[in-house]
Amino acid sequence: MNLRLTILVLTLTGLLVHRPESEAAPQGHPAPQPSAAADHVILFVLEGVDRQSLKTGPMPALSRLAKEGAATWSAGTVTSSSRLPAMASLLTGLPVEKHGITWDTFEFSRGYPRPPTIFDYLDLSGGRDSAIFFMDESLYQLAKPEPYTDYQVCGPLKPECSPDRLVSYIKQYIRKADSGQGYGHAILALPHLLVVHLPDGARAGIEHGWSSGSYRTALRSVDQAMESVLAIFKNHGLLTRTTVFVTSLSGTGAAPGQSTTASTLVPWIASGAGIKHGHAIHQPVSIVDTGATVLRALRLETHTEWDSRAIEEIFRDAPSVATIATKGR
Repeated sequence: MNLRLTILVLTLTGLLVHRPESEAAPQGHPAPQPSAAADHVILFVLEGVDRQSLKTGPMPALSRLAKEGAATWSAGTVTSSSRLPAMASLLTGLPVEKHGITWDTFEFSRGYPRPPTIFDYLDLSGGRDSAIFFMDESLYQLAKPEPYTDYQVCGPLKPECSPDRLVSYIKQYIRKADSGQGYGHAILALPHLLVVHLPDGARAGIEHGWSSGSYRTALRSVDQAMESVLAIFKNHGLLTRTTVFVTSLSGTGAAPGQSTTASTLVPWIASGAGIKHGHAIHQPVSIVDTGATVLRALRLETHTEWDSRAIEEIFRDAPSVATIATKGR
């Protein structure tokens, strides 16, 4: 794949398209079940969403993922709930004080993050591609040029930017890739990691209030976008081999214009290939742990320089307590 950085209207990387395989079960046969291990991961990164959000407006896709997978509604965010520092923590597996990104706007002179990100580790594992949609211009700061990662970024400066538009760009990318013309290089399969950033909940809650109709509308559009992305994977016969993660950079409760006062407890959900069904997560979880757990889902080793740690208890093949104790001797 040639080195390129595409920063257009949304964020995407090296989508590789399989020939569609129907996931519909033949009549009289049970529906396909998620496989024991993942070939692909979808990571939905929300904002302004916590347990209280489900009382404000129904989110059926989010609720279903939590019910069918492993979930906690008490995951911790980081010391700064501002968008750019929190997203940097999620991608670098480091708290804010270690990755050093404390500002919340794109500043070209500061350059890209020095610590390696999850995308770097995926590439080191054998050139695994990532597809990333960021819906805020501040996240240009994280758009480090890589030969295996493409970005598209949009935000408030582009009023047409919305969850629906994001989904349309994913579909458009896949259609172009499937045509054989793609984006200038051969595209053969969907990415190993697809990151979808959906911040509309926080934007509406902060601007209009957390019990407002605008916030409920935003939650609905975010949930529908997640459902649509899952449908794309299903239509390509990939959903049973995909692990889905959902978390949020911030919770509810911020006053208008004061995002730093938002709740620091957020959802952290894993569902699909390799994940226990209906499991309530018991151990403490932070959004910092997301990167290591994504690597674990793809059967890759966690790099020890991270603070990020895999949440082992969510996996169907997790080692027993006795095995862990033996290894610790």
